[in-house]
Amino acid sequence: MNTTMDALLTSADSALRTLFAKPRASRTCPTVPAHDTELSAADKALAGALMRVNHVGEVCAQALYASQALSTRNPALRQQFLEASKEEGDHLAWTRERLDELGARPSLLNPLWYAGAFGLGLLAGRLGDRVSLGFVVETERQVETHLASHLERLPEGDHASRAIVAQMKDDEARHAQEAQSTGALALPAPVKALMRASAKVMTTTAHYI
Repeated sequence: MNTTMDALLTSADSALRTLFAKPRASRTCPTVPAHDTELSAADKALAGALMRVNHVGEVCAQALYASQALSTRNPALRQQFLEASKEEGDHLAWTRERLDELGARPSLLNPLWYAGAFGLGLLAGRLGDRVSLGFVVETERQVETHLASHLERLPEGDHASRAIVAQMKDDEARHAQEAQSTGALALPAPVKALMRASAKVMTTTAHYI
């Protein structure tokens, strides 16, 4: 009973911190010291929109890992989820800081994104650890692809945002590899397609709202 209550309290704490507290990173924000970032108004607006989308992705990552850590009965796997969540927390802090620097705001729908992602993670966790790990693999691979597209779309002169996105991309690839090596089950093609469609709705909406 105490273990269950502890897990529930940890999940609640994660939600409150993600949505309402100022995130703090455990790692230094990636930078390119040799290059200053100078942007036109149009480039600044574009970078702000893209980084808002990336921030939403990190809000969802916190929800997914919190719910999957809550669902598993395997202590080692729970710790793996929590460690990944900590690194995603760095991403959350970096993207929020960059939003502030660009004069852009986070998505107004962050509570909705968090709730939806938490529900998906909980469902994946209830289907078993291998399915839950498979969900991590597919999610992280889709995020890695998404971040690669942002590296192509971000203004060439936005060295600050590009450094952050590049580090995030590397971290997401490693999380996918770790989940794969832990015994992830490959998800069916229709499930992967549904995940891509859902992500498209979220990223398109978050670009503006």
